[in-house]
Amino acid sequence: MIVGVSTRKYARSLEALPESRNSCSVSRSSVSRRFVARTRQQITRRLSESLEGRDFPVLMIDGTVLGDHVLLLAMGIEADGSKRVLGVVEGSSESEQAGRALLRNLIERGLPVERMRLFVVDGGKGVRAAIRKTFAGWALIQRCQIHKMRNVIDHLPESKHAWVRTAIRKAWAAGSVEQARKRLVGLAEQLEEAHPGAASSLREGLDETLTIMGLRVSATLTRSLRSTNPIENLNSALKHLARRVKRWRGGTMVLRWAVTGILEAEKRFRRIKGFRDLPALSIALAQSVPSYPEKLDQETLTA
Repeated sequence: MIVGVSTRKYARSLEALPESRNSCSVSRSSVSRRFVARTRQQITRRLSESLEGRDFPVLMIDGTVLGDHVLLLAMGIEADGSKRVLGVVEGSSESEQAGRALLRNLIERGLPVERMRLFVVDGGKGVRAAIRKTFAGWALIQRCQIHKMRNVIDHLPESKHAWVRTAIRKAWAAGSVEQARKRLVGLAEQLEEAHPGAASSLREGLDETLTIMGLRVSATLTRSLRSTNPIENLNSALKHLARRVKRWRGGTMVLRWAVTGILEAEKRFRRIKGFRDLPALSIALAQSVPSYPEKLDQETLTA
């Protein structure tokens, strides 16, 4: 199934048996039942595994669509730079409720809460709200710069795309947060009169697109953590695996295929570029802890 053989063609993909032997359990229905049973086991194992004693200074959260279903995925980056998909929930949108369900599952499995952590997310308000309500002052949010660029460009005529992209990239390549903010604010002022939608999009969440810059880590690690590209690549792998599915029979089926795709994709995961600088990131995150960080009680975490 993983390499694209359909249930109907499964028997044809097997080597021929001696004439004295008869094949069994190779019909479409038999193969389908075995696939369902095995993928159900995978869901149980993956979505209940303990996270006790594991650090994950960085979490990336993003959504993807399979059929009419939205999957919200969380990918953790460990201190050695390795990537691990920690959780997935199914719903109808990237809502705050879905985000809180995803984060609550991670906490119940042992993810430490009172530890400053970098969250890399797209522009969805629901997920950001879920992070703030769940982790309060223990979370720094980095908005995906690629998503932000697309959002701004979508408000502009094609003739303005190239120079606006260049201006935004130059701002993000500035030597400091202050310089980057000044350039982006200036660009928004230039766009305001003719393209107020683009100006508004650029201003919205502007500081959260500069979070990683403020942590002053290496340029290589900054490039790895300024967008949700690592999890976007996973989303592409999931869609490729499920490309032959024509009809989704409910959210459980979607989760089964998603977890199967995750396990397959993880075999090819590599450590993020700049992983040797993750200790410096951990130090910078520790220095970002508020003087009086909020203590989160159990009721807040499981609400």
